[in-house]
Amino acid sequence: MSGAGSPTLDVDGTGLRVTVVAASWHTTVMDGLIAGARRALDDARVTDVRVVRVPGTFELPVAAARAAQDADAVVALGVVIRGGTPHFEYVCQAATVGLTDVAVRTGVPVGFGVLTCDDEQQALDRAGLAGSHEDKGAEAAQAAVATVLALRGL
Repeated sequence: MSGAGSPTLDVDGTGLRVTVVAASWHTTVMDGLIAGARRALDDARVTDVRVVRVPGTFELPVAAARAAQDADAVVALGVVIRGGTPHFEYVCQAATVGLTDVAVRTGVPVGFGVLTCDDEQQALDRAGLAGSHEDKGAEAAQAAVATVLALRGL
């Protein structure tokens, strides 16, 4: 199980504008990721939060690019579950490269909350639901806010 060695981030995002862009596939998993991101942003005292839903994980980069135009940080949430075709690799690669490009090109931190799992149980275990081992939505939101604060120190 991943998560070992993850940092504890106690961040104050007061006054930040954060947009959460979230895929729509796998409703239960996505609802958990979004709830986790909202909890973490509440804990960080971020009150200006917008949630935008897109069809799938492949569409996250374009939504993140638009969101970065008027947000201090973007949290990208999605899930891709491996199947019997190369589709998994293509979507994971496109999302990862696309979201990285948005962050580097715009200078706006993008919290990467895209689950890339072999099966649905792995996704459920990371979705921040009751009984989940991890809360990747919360981790992505915390990372985005912490990165905004770190960049302010440069």
